[in-house]
Amino acid sequence: MRDDRLEVAGHRLECVGRWPRVARLSDEVWQEPPRPEISDLIAAARGSRLRADLVTVAQDITAPEPRHAAFPLTWDSVAVADATDFGSWWEALPQESRKHVRRSRKAGVVVRPAPFDHDLVAGIKRLYDETPVRQGRRFPHHGKELATVRRENSSYLARSHFLGAYLGETLIGFVKLVRVGPAARIMQILAAQAHRDVFPTQALLAAAVELCPKLPVRHLIYGQYIYGRKDRSPMTEFKRRNGFRDIRVPRYHVPLNWRGRLALSTGFHRPSGDRLPEPIVNVFLRLRSLALAVRPPRPAV
Repeated sequence: MRDDRLEVAGHRLECVGRWPRVARLSDEVWQEPPRPEISDLIAAARGSRLRADLVTVAQDITAPEPRHAAFPLTWDSVAVADATDFGSWWEALPQESRKHVRRSRKAGVVVRPAPFDHDLVAGIKRLYDETPVRQGRRFPHHGKELATVRRENSSYLARSHFLGAYLGETLIGFVKLVRVGPAARIMQILAAQAHRDVFPTQALLAAAVELCPKLPVRHLIYGQYIYGRKDRSPMTEFKRRNGFRDIRVPRYHVPLNWRGRLALSTGFHRPSGDRLPEPIVNVFLRLRSLALAVRPPRPAV
């Protein structure tokens, strides 16, 4: 079923889930500030046909101190690098991380701005089609049509910046940055597994930090830092080694009815991965990885 939506102060409010039905800002982290006040979102949800049980909204990383003490909150974990000075970021990296970037350059990898044209889209599709499984899970972009790749990568194009990592004339990695207020967010970063030995991902991250002051933005954001209860995941460690740190911002959850209050009291307002103990999550991830190794998924149509 298609989620119900309405507009509040120029931002779309959508309702997702079955129980609880949660009203949230559509593409929340990609929306330019200022965002609607939480009181406006509550009033809009209550006066609409969304049939929402809860309203949720997070503060921006520029304002990490809670501003609404009356509302229940959890803490979103955000991976943030200070991008105001490339030299300071570089010197704070572990020695191994700096070696990876240097080795990439010595191997002939060149990172440069990439215009969003046919060559870039075709190169991205080749990266998508390299393997159906990445990091132990089904890779959702594998096998997509060229037109779909173009359409999906054209989101927020006016605020987007693409960097390509090239070995000769071959695209072996890319990163898409989207400016959001005082920050640039990494929407996607991907490198060819066949060229892992020349560290294109590390070269792309270094180039992204170097680009940020020219946009200009103060922060580079790379999604979450802590995933659920997995505070020692390989992705978290990778981000730490590349100069990102954990910034916590408050996320508010406001019940609108008894179903919302019940979800809030039982913890069902949180994603399932945040509710399950880490050992159970780890077992599930290992089983999923083994299943995909035995029977790789079919390409997306």
